[in-house]
Amino acid sequence: MSKSESSSSHGRLIAVVVAAALVIVLALLSAFIWPGWALNKTSVSAASPKSTEAPTTPSIKAKPLPGDASQLLKAMPDSVLNFARTEAVPSASWTGASPIEEYTLTYSTGNVAQDIRVIVAQWSGADGAKGQYDALAAAMTGQELGTGSVKVSGNVTGSYSVKADPANAKNAVALWQNDTVVFQAVGPKDSVERFYQKFPL
Repeated sequence: MSKSESSSSHGRLIAVVVAAALVIVLALLSAFIWPGWALNKTSVSAASPKSTEAPTTPSIKAKPLPGDASQLLKAMPDSVLNFARTEAVPSASWTGASPIEEYTLTYSTGNVAQDIRVIVAQWSGADGAKGQYDALAAAMTGQELGTGSVKVSGNVTGSYSVKADPANAKNAVALWQNDTVVFQAVGPKDSVERFYQKFPL
């Protein structure tokens, strides 16, 4: 082999080595820097939703009801999702509509800022409850977040309406009638929207 041929072969060998090294460097950059296909991104994104899921069980205990609690009060759940009942007292917010009994309950996660206040009252018949529901629903002026029928075992027993609280844009008001009972829940919008859908009555 002549000197010129040897030099040419040597030059080609260097070019091939340089090209191969460049390909390896580019592959490594592509794999680990951009777009980073070799990184395990799936496991990170799969775990993210779990960290933002709201808890479904309370971290605090419900306050016991008084020994002379009525049947209506006893029917109120100790907890709804991660909200525990922390207060249940007689109230008179709807006295003008002549309910048989009425209570104000507080459901809490332990964070007072997330508390939900529930007014519940019962009438002797469904007509009285519907009259109160209609009056309260007509007075709700915020943005509508939900509306529909309340059903028990497939039968329509009342209606519900959920609206933003015009007095506080961060809050919502959920109102529903179930036969002879009317409920109104007020609190932070996200909490109320979760809460009323899982309230068992």
